[in-house]
Amino acid sequence: MKKNLKAVILVCMSILLLSLVGCTANPDKESQTGLEDKKAAEQSEKVANPDQSGEKMIGIVQIVEHPSLNTIRESFVQELAKEGFKEGDRISIDYQNAQGDQTNLKTICQKFANNKYDLIVAIATPSAQAAAGETKTIPVLFSACTDPLGSGLVANLEKPGQNVTGTSDAVSAEKIMQLAKRITPKIKTVGALYNSSETNSVSVVKDLKAYAAKNGLKVVEATVTNSSDVQQAVASLTGKADAIFSPIDNTVASAMPVVAQVANKAKIPVYVGADSMVKDGGLATYGINYTVLGQETAKMAVEILNGKKAGDIPVKMMSEMDIYVNKDTAKAIGVVIPEDVVKEAKVFGK
Repeated sequence: MKKNLKAVILVCMSILLLSLVGCTANPDKESQTGLEDKKAAEQSEKVANPDQSGEKMIGIVQIVEHPSLNTIRESFVQELAKEGFKEGDRISIDYQNAQGDQTNLKTICQKFANNKYDLIVAIATPSAQAAAGETKTIPVLFSACTDPLGSGLVANLEKPGQNVTGTSDAVSAEKIMQLAKRITPKIKTVGALYNSSETNSVSVVKDLKAYAAKNGLKVVEATVTNSSDVQQAVASLTGKADAIFSPIDNTVASAMPVVAQVANKAKIPVYVGADSMVKDGGLATYGINYTVLGQETAKMAVEILNGKKAGDIPVKMMSEMDIYVNKDTAKAIGVVIPEDVVKEAKVFGK
């Protein structure tokens, strides 16, 4: 009897042990986890040792999130794919955003340089300056740099030399103000809203002042250092200016909805430097198409990836410009956009 009881106990313990093993072991889950770990390890290996991956490593650094810069990045990647350089096929892309912080920007560019990436794509002037300051050997391809000469990125537009070239989003303050006079002809005082530490903005505001001096306009300035300053800066102009002008300024562009809110309440037109700034509430601009800018930057990247030296590729200045207007903003501030302007323009709003 005792022997039978022991046998039964042993059998029950064996069954219990097997059931516990069956519950804890999940081959499918373990297999999936292992696959994910393997993929993560492979990606880390690519970043740490790009030459071993068999793909070209491209580091993309962007100073801040706003529609114009995002459009450049997205169209750049799409155009690269059309040219045969797809993510995961011939190239790997490491995209980093500095969130408007100069310290982050330097850290990102140091990482790209230390890991010896094959190409650094720097979107906006501050990004390009940071990247160029970290390497003299890795090709640096900038995009949306308004004044490549004044910002010290290149010494010559036709023959940049060294390891830096790219595309410029330079706009004409004169032509934007000529458009402003067509839409709001009675303006006498223009408020310049910009970040005085962005060399791209400083150069355009300098042109604005030159135009104003020749055409009997007065310019008052409101400068900012970060996006949190923008609301107060706009408010300071509402009692002083008949219109506000902001160049392609990364700080202002990232806070454009705030600019529009304050200016619309005060019934003041805001003329800007980029199509996305019009879409986000500015009244109008005469500027470039940022999708095209990204595509042109990608075509230059292809040349570099195929072995051409960056310094041998001329800086691309965009000559194709369009008028952009925002009808919703016009209604909000009580401005009627002339029909001849509307016919020429690309229109946001209804």
